[in-house]
Amino acid sequence: MFDPVEKLKEFIRHPSVSADSTYRDGMQGAQVFVANLLGSLGFIVEVVKTDLHPIIFAQHGGDASWPHVVIYGHYDVQPADPLNLWNTPPFDPTIIGNRIYGRGAADNKGPLMTNIAAVAQLLEANPKIPLRITFLIEGEEEMGSPSFPKFLESYKDRLQAADFVYLSDTALPSADQVVLTCGLRGLALFDLHVTGAKGDLHSGLHGGVLRNPIQALAEIISSLHTPEGLVNVPGFYEEVLDVHPWERAELKKLGADEQSYKDFLGIDAFYTLPGFSPFEALRFQPTLEFNGIGGGYQGEGTKTVIPSKAFAKISCRLVPNQQPEKIKQLVMAAIRARTPSGVKIEFVDQHKGDPYVVVPPDRANTPPDQSPVLARAFRAADQAVTEVWGRAPLYLREGGSVPIIAQIKQVTGLDSVMFGLFLPEDNLHAPNESFNLDVMRKGIETSRRVLAALAE
Repeated sequence: MFDPVEKLKEFIRHPSVSADSTYRDGMQGAQVFVANLLGSLGFIVEVVKTDLHPIIFAQHGGDASWPHVVIYGHYDVQPADPLNLWNTPPFDPTIIGNRIYGRGAADNKGPLMTNIAAVAQLLEANPKIPLRITFLIEGEEEMGSPSFPKFLESYKDRLQAADFVYLSDTALPSADQVVLTCGLRGLALFDLHVTGAKGDLHSGLHGGVLRNPIQALAEIISSLHTPEGLVNVPGFYEEVLDVHPWERAELKKLGADEQSYKDFLGIDAFYTLPGFSPFEALRFQPTLEFNGIGGGYQGEGTKTVIPSKAFAKISCRLVPNQQPEKIKQLVMAAIRARTPSGVKIEFVDQHKGDPYVVVPPDRANTPPDQSPVLARAFRAADQAVTEVWGRAPLYLREGGSVPIIAQIKQVTGLDSVMFGLFLPEDNLHAPNESFNLDVMRKGIETSRRVLAALAE
C-alpha cells in the first residue's frame, strides 16, 4: 500500500491548470500520474482523448451481478494567481501542522487521492472483492467540462451498467461534521459588453455630449436587484420549488452561528432575501452575481478619458427545477429592455450547468423507484461516518455547483452520493489552498468502509 500523503505531494507537483495552455505539460503529467497509479492497483485504464484534456476511464472487476460504483474526480486545478499572496510555492507542496498546502490540495487532488487510497486499501485486503469499481477522472472541471457531454454520449452504455456515482468534490462545514450533499446549484454565465463611441475620447473635449459606457453599464446592472436583494428579473423565481420540511429540519441540526459566519467572511451585515437565514439562502435560493467589471483606464494615477467600452461578468446560481438556458434568456431580455439609448450591448455566452438534487432513502419524498444499491450506499455512508467521525452525517444541499453531476443523471440516470471532504478554511480557488490531513485520514477509512459494505 502506498503512502497517500506522499502520493498527494507528487500529484500536486504537477501544475495541471486546464484553462491555461502554457500548463500543457503539467496537465499531461497529472493525467499520466493518475493513470499509472490506477494501473498499479490492477485497473484496466483507458485514456480517452478529447478536443482538450483527456478523461481517465479505469475499471476493476467484471462480474455483472456485483454492485457497480463509479468514482468521479478531476485532475485539473484553478490558476494559482495572484502568486504574490502565497506563503508557500503553489506547486511545491508544503506540510505545516496537519495541513498540506498547494494548488489543488483540496480541489480536487486531496479528496480524489483519499478515494483512490481507500480503494487501494480495499483491494490490498481482498483482491477478489465482489465489487465493480470504475474511476471517471476528467481534466476540464475547472473550465466547465466542455468535453464531458460528448464523452457521456459515447460511454453512456458502459456507465448505465453502474448503480451510482460516488464523489468527494463538495464541502464540510467543520472538521468534525460530515455532510452528505444532496443538492447542488446550477449555473448560467455570460459576459455583458457595452459600447459607446467608436474609440476612447478626451473627457474635456467630448464630455457632456454622449453617454459614458461605464455609466450605462452601472445603470443596467444596478437595476437587476431590488433594494431587498431579490433578483429583479421577471420570471426569475417562477420555477423555484418549495423546500421539503425534512431539509429545513436537517439544516437546523447544523447549529451554524451567524456571528461566526460574519466573522469568517469579514463583514458586519448579511444581505439575504427577506425571510431566509444566510444558511438557507446559500442552499435553497438562486442568485445573480457580478463576478467582474471593467472599462476605461485602470493604471496608476488618472487619465481623463471617456472609454469606448465597458463590461461585466454575470453569473446565476440556480436551484432545482430552474433551467439555465431559460434563466439566461430572461436576464438578457431584462438587460436589453433596460439598456439606455446611445450605447450598444453584446452578450458573450459562457458555460452553464443544471442544478441537481438527490433524495436519500427513508424520506417522505424518496422516489419509489430509487436504486436499491444507491439506498444501500447512503445507509453504509451514514453508518461509516457515524463510526469514524463520532457523529452522524447531515444531509444538506450545497451552494456550489458540479455541473457534470446533473449531466450524468440526465444521460445515464445515475444518482450520486457526495461525501464532502474540503473545509471553508481550505481556501479553494484562492491563494494558500490547503487540505486537512486529519480529514484525509478519516476520509480514507470512511470511503473504505462504504465500499466494503456494498460488497457484503
